[in-house]
Amino acid sequence: MDEDKDKKMRENILAFVREYVNSRPPEKFIPGKTWIRYAGRVFDSDEYTNLVDAAMDGWITAGRYSEDFEFELAKYLGVYSSLIVNSGSSANLVAMSSLTSPSLGKDRIVPGDEVITVAAGFPTTVNPIVQNRAIPVFVDVDEETYNINTDELDEAINEKTRAIMVAHTLGNPFDIDRVLKIAHEHNLYLIEDNCDALGSKYKDKMTGKFGDLSTLSFYPAHHITMGEGGAVNTNNPNLERIARSFRDWGRDCYCETGASDSCGMRFTQKFGELPLGYDHKYVYSHIGYNLKATDLQAAIGLAQLKKVNHFVEARKRNFRFLSERMRDYSEYLILPKSLPDSDPSWFAFPLTVRPDAGFSRKQIVDHLESHKIMTRTLFAGNLTKHPAYLGIERRIASPLTVTDNIMNNAFFIGVYPGITQEMLTYVGDVFDEFMGKRP
Repeated sequence: MDEDKDKKMRENILAFVREYVNSRPPEKFIPGKTWIRYAGRVFDSDEYTNLVDAAMDGWITAGRYSEDFEFELAKYLGVYSSLIVNSGSSANLVAMSSLTSPSLGKDRIVPGDEVITVAAGFPTTVNPIVQNRAIPVFVDVDEETYNINTDELDEAINEKTRAIMVAHTLGNPFDIDRVLKIAHEHNLYLIEDNCDALGSKYKDKMTGKFGDLSTLSFYPAHHITMGEGGAVNTNNPNLERIARSFRDWGRDCYCETGASDSCGMRFTQKFGELPLGYDHKYVYSHIGYNLKATDLQAAIGLAQLKKVNHFVEARKRNFRFLSERMRDYSEYLILPKSLPDSDPSWFAFPLTVRPDAGFSRKQIVDHLESHKIMTRTLFAGNLTKHPAYLGIERRIASPLTVTDNIMNNAFFIGVYPGITQEMLTYVGDVFDEFMGKRP
């Protein structure tokens, strides 16, 4: 096909896609009838035109959009590199697995080593520790921030401790200075689970750039989405190459998809017990996975990434409104709090019912849900209580008192950019109604 004709046809197709998407009428909010979701994607015609553009390339696996997305994400975070993967769960698996690489020598994590984490969170922060046959060590969290209790973190360390793997809970940065100080004093790795916290800052620096490795999720509930997807980020070139290997089947070669002989030594090297000159594209230095994302996902993600600052500001604005409306109810509800040096890009608005509130979590949640306000518990509550974790090798370093309280009494509502001011006012009114006639 003539190149100019092909270009014109593609432009026309994308113009029709944009016109089609823009012609859709916005959904009308009807109080008490329309669900106010705790999270959701916010798309316009940019995401759809990128998706169709990528599809017309016919190159479905990682390609030009993936390369652009990784470059722009690394630049946004201020890190050496970002590797796109197929989910936030995979990002955590790659990050943790990278620290077990034989190439790290005596610094690698081996079976039986301990990794400190928390039970008040999402399972995929803990699962890679177990899957790599390390031992998760659970410490409690703080009541108002929902983040790791750094005093208990310090006390939990012993001669087996090799790493700390914790999340910025619901986008609220943990005490990075204290955690880093402890990590450096004891020569520990830090994996920063940043999946809920894209755009959060600590001392004017993006979270996700402090740890040896950090992770992101691009599931629809998160700050930006590509449907499924995630990323592994690092400032360490050696860890970047290791992470890339674990993501890409465990291969030693670092050629991009479809490329050959990027290093110029494809048939000249010696590896393991293989014959000299064995094809480097099929040499495996790790027991890895195929956890890559597609270019279709990256195309959507690139459109979303261009809007991330707008999304972050919307989340902060919505959070501020709810904080003001809930202030009068602090006698009954524990309101969320952030550290003075942090600037959270909140994933949600968490609340914990106080023991003497006079009502239960179920009662207030039932009221909100009956008025079409979606709620969620703080993920797993206490992971150590779940069937999957009852039989694993683990250490509980201190009584998980706050964690249990979160399990029994905490919930959250949404602050994502799709929630309008009209919706927020309605949410506040529904809380007022409940508090005005408390059980």
